[in-house]
Amino acid sequence: MAKKYSKLTLLTLLALVLALPAQARKKPNYEITLKINKGVDTMLMLGHYYGRGNQVLDTAYRDKKGRFVFSSTTDTLPEGLFFFANAQGKYVDFVVYHEKPFFQFETQQKDWTTYMEVKGSKQNQFFFDFYRDEGVISTELDRQQMLMDSAEYAPYYRQQIRKLDSIKFAYTERDPSMFLSKMMLATKDTPPPLVDERGDTMTDLQRRDYYLAHYFDNMPLEDNAILNTPRAVFYDRVMGYFDNVLRYAPPQTIIQYMDPMLDRSKKAPNVFQYLLISFTQKYLQSKVMVYDEIYVHLVQKYYASEDNWWTSPSSIDKESQRAAKWERLLVGREAPELILYDTLHVPHSLHAMPYKWKLLIFWSPNCGHCQHIIPEIYRVFEKYQQQYNLCAFTILSDPDDKTRKEWKEFMAKHGMNSPNWLSLDGGEANVDWHDVYDIQSTPQIYLIDENNIIQAKKLGEASIENILTAICGGQ
Repeated sequence: MAKKYSKLTLLTLLALVLALPAQARKKPNYEITLKINKGVDTMLMLGHYYGRGNQVLDTAYRDKKGRFVFSSTTDTLPEGLFFFANAQGKYVDFVVYHEKPFFQFETQQKDWTTYMEVKGSKQNQFFFDFYRDEGVISTELDRQQMLMDSAEYAPYYRQQIRKLDSIKFAYTERDPSMFLSKMMLATKDTPPPLVDERGDTMTDLQRRDYYLAHYFDNMPLEDNAILNTPRAVFYDRVMGYFDNVLRYAPPQTIIQYMDPMLDRSKKAPNVFQYLLISFTQKYLQSKVMVYDEIYVHLVQKYYASEDNWWTSPSSIDKESQRAAKWERLLVGREAPELILYDTLHVPHSLHAMPYKWKLLIFWSPNCGHCQHIIPEIYRVFEKYQQQYNLCAFTILSDPDDKTRKEWKEFMAKHGMNSPNWLSLDGGEANVDWHDVYDIQSTPQIYLIDENNIIQAKKLGEASIENILTAICGGQ
């Protein structure tokens, strides 16, 4: 009887749910329908662009009416640029922005974009109107490229591109509040003026400063939706600014232009979080020695702030501790004192070494990279030790009995016997140098001057000779 009672109860509950009036049932958060006339696909994906990639959010199968219905009562759609795609990679974009996502789309199999009809969305009507107008020019360009020789086609191509630019301008002027307009404007530069506010001709330096300061004037950093766009719109524009426009700029210059971006984006929490994490990782991993300062700045100003809502307390502690270590090791700071013993158990102080220049090297014979780079560094050291009054304060980074034996054998094999090349056992020291110098991997190489000020760091086989000749030879 228990089994019969359980089955009857479930059937009764199901009947009651089905009998509820429509308004009592839970409404979907979105419902987007696509019908492809003469379509061949039985399943489509719904996704959106994000940062430098895209994400699939939902799938739908073709129903008896030939429609693909994407709907959910639990999930919501972020604002931005979306796409329908099949398993073979054919896709068509559409917009979710400042409208309830209850749209109906209908198109033809032969060209999803050109034949798209829209119901329930002014944003998407605007979007597909533009792409139909653009498509006329693109189609004609392709046709003429087959008919014309290269000499004829080049001026024709430039003419058509100007037409396309005028179409883009017309659409952005027609309604700049549309998301398509925002995307097209986001990559638009603000040309520097020829004269300043007083009417004086601007110098090249002033024009460059203006260009740097106004690079993101048209980028809606205050709008979360801009994050959900193809990488050329947001990601490449942002990262290209720091990778190319500000390439090799001093850290203070980068910070000068980075902080206003982050401050603007605080109105869009998703954009702010994405930018901050991207910048932090970029300068955490940077091989440019002075860019440690940027990482330290980001952590101290943003991660350690009282209104940090985007990361866990343990992550805050981890980043803050690392930034504190890195701050003590910035180029221009005094190198922390180290006192260690050589192979004869004679103590040596880094600060007391009576040389104009000092190489501080953490390495191990067990490190594959060290096996290759340390002999080359020793060769460079020997070449310049007399000329620059240079010594080396080298530390075995994983001291145990087995490694100590390999360490001595490695030095003997490569003739590393200069009296100015101190080989020190890392097993006993005045401080925990792993922690003080944040040694996570080897080799780690610093150039320190006679006042024990760090002049260079993150030195490698390819850079050490250039750095030595540029810094030591220039003083």
